[in-house]
Amino acid sequence: MLTIGCHLSSAKGYLAMGKQAKALNANTFQFFTRNPRGSKAKPVNEADMEAYSSFARQHGIGPLVAHAPYTLNPASADPGLRDFALRVMAEDLATLERLPAVYYNFHPGCHVGQGIEAGIAWIAQALNRLIAPEQRTIVLLETMSGKGSEIGSSFEELAEIIRRVERPDKLGVCLDTCHVYSAGYDIRNDLDGVLEQFDRVLGMERLKAIHLNDSMTPFASRKDRHEKIGQGSLGMTAFEQIVRHPILKMLPFELETPNELDGYAAEIALLRARAEKEE
Repeated sequence: MLTIGCHLSSAKGYLAMGKQAKALNANTFQFFTRNPRGSKAKPVNEADMEAYSSFARQHGIGPLVAHAPYTLNPASADPGLRDFALRVMAEDLATLERLPAVYYNFHPGCHVGQGIEAGIAWIAQALNRLIAPEQRTIVLLETMSGKGSEIGSSFEELAEIIRRVERPDKLGVCLDTCHVYSAGYDIRNDLDGVLEQFDRVLGMERLKAIHLNDSMTPFASRKDRHEKIGQGSLGMTAFEQIVRHPILKMLPFELETPNELDGYAAEIALLRARAEKEE
């Protein structure tokens, strides 16, 4: 059975998200750790987290993906912005340690004119300051589309960040289908070839989660424009291959398509059916 879900609002807490996921026939979900364009997190509600943990065990929900806010840029040339990113990520990781089976996903950052080498160095430095040997939460670097000065649109860039981190055992990768296709990895026509390249450069054991998004823009467009499943340039056949792939189908899938809840429910049902379709 697929582990599949979608991005949910955390406004009403963890237990509410768990119940919403179950209502959508999802057995995982993604959420922002705080306002995606802000910095202030809600106070920790221990009772809600404990109630969610019990609900998740009872209904087989997880692992989850917690998404860091978009405003973070640990690759910035501005020390104030780097410190802000570090502070937010440290707070998030401390909170997530209270939850069972959760990944912490973040966009590696933008070098904003410094060059990729400098940006990678700052990201690795931040991760070395953040990651504690005893933490349970695995931090995921997200594959990016390559717009502007984004870092992480190539597997080699992600591998170089990981190579510089002292505790690489606490790191993984979240593969975004829209982003990698836009970055020039042809998962529509050569999924196995892309995965072989991922394995050579990063190691397949690094792949921990997948963002399922079709793309509004063509292959190698270097743009980040998500589309509903089967309605973009990737198309339904690509997603059928992904959810049926012997390696990928074991991972948690998170939908970030431009949908309301009923749309997510329909996509979850569609992808479950395609995953179970007989040859």
